[in-house]
Amino acid sequence: MLEVQNLEGRSFLDIGSGSGLFSLAARRLGATVFSFDYDPLCVGCALELKRRYFGGDTNWRIETGSVLDNHYLDSLGVFDIVYAWGVLHHTGAMWQALENVAPKVREGGKLFISIYNDQGKSSRYWRVLKKRYVYSSKPLKLIMVLGVGIYFEARLLTARLIRRQNPLPFGEWKKRKKSRGMSVWHDLVDWVGGYPFEVAKPEEIFDFYFKRGFQLLKLKTCGGGRGCNEFVFAKVGIG
Repeated sequence: MLEVQNLEGRSFLDIGSGSGLFSLAARRLGATVFSFDYDPLCVGCALELKRRYFGGDTNWRIETGSVLDNHYLDSLGVFDIVYAWGVLHHTGAMWQALENVAPKVREGGKLFISIYNDQGKSSRYWRVLKKRYVYSSKPLKLIMVLGVGIYFEARLLTARLIRRQNPLPFGEWKKRKKSRGMSVWHDLVDWVGGYPFEVAKPEEIFDFYFKRGFQLLKLKTCGGGRGCNEFVFAKVGIG
């Protein structure tokens, strides 16, 4: 998406760095990396990755912090690449988070974000389901995850029958696990439990950042379905 071979000489801010895998990739590509996440367990995981692969490296810093904390963000400075993949729509204040990341990009730098696609009524349905899941008992959570799993499998089966394909070809489960990097069960829990949950149309994100001095360089949509639209913006200034 950035259309470069390496990140040598670039500074890289990983917002909501999670397990630290993207930060590790950026560091391996030569960037000076700063990672932060709101969840201390994620920070611990990222620190462990650093210990294993870049122990003692001063060009990769990892902290606990929030993208909604302007005082914290002000202390970080600006970066050549600001990266927030699949994060800002889970903050509970997506538009504020989108606003907060803009000043972190230096002039001429790039902003790489992904935001859940707005599917209208379908997105509103998923938001209600996710909210109920978060506040439900463990038995009800189990039922909800199983129900969503059955729903997805029924859709897949119907589509294959319509196309007259084998309903579940050998290796299908293995391929799905590999493509998502997790088991099918954890994939379902990750989806059903993803709350807070906010969405936006591609044009809304484009307009939002255009007004703040950003130029769209690259866009990858999810074709109007579930999932994220990915954007790469360059900060060019206003006027």
